[in-house]
Amino acid sequence: MSRTPGTRTSRTSRTDGRGSPSPSRLGRLLRQDKNDPWAVRMLPRIVFGLAAAYTFFMIASQSGSSFVMVGVVLLLGGAVWLLRRRTQLLLALTSTILATAFTGYFSAVGDAARMSTSAAVTGTAAFGYWALAGMALLGAWMVKEHPGRRGVTVVIADVILVIGAAVGMFVPEAGVPIGFVGVLAVLAVRGSGAKAVRARADRLRQVIGRSRRRDARKTADS
Repeated sequence: MSRTPGTRTSRTSRTDGRGSPSPSRLGRLLRQDKNDPWAVRMLPRIVFGLAAAYTFFMIASQSGSSFVMVGVVLLLGGAVWLLRRRTQLLLALTSTILATAFTGYFSAVGDAARMSTSAAVTGTAAFGYWALAGMALLGAWMVKEHPGRRGVTVVIADVILVIGAAVGMFVPEAGVPIGFVGVLAVLAVRGSGAKAVRARADRLRQVIGRSRRRDARKTADS
């Protein structure tokens, strides 16, 4: 059997569209061709990335607190980068962190103003506020069909929680209950349960309106 021309295959190298073999990524990076947008963008990113890594390393190597601070900053930056497309979740997490910080601060300031020598009250109040902040965050995402934006729901609940913590500075017994009632009210109003209740109320109003119109027609005919 004779092998017909064209049946023999050969391994060819990739070309860049002009007939010449395409260079490797390293070659493209070192060449810095103005017509190559990938190479032009990548070089400044590598330079600034190395500079940032060296800066963080120098700051972290100064002391233990600096190392912890750099680690926290890197973790937060990574979380923001991963959640950059989920704006509502990022907004909710940011609001929850700020709410826990403010409520803990208000609890400590309230006890200091009352000259309290025990930290048990501060710890209990702060733990209650943090638990309510977590409840607001979980409650917004546990609803399958949320009628509004979930992140906005968490922000509203956290604002009420911070207001309750501010009230708790002067009236310690009222801070956590105000926050609890406020968070429940926000989750109920903004959740699908309140939407269903409003829909049922609208249907009831329509039924009552129809019955009234029928009664009015009957009285007019008689």
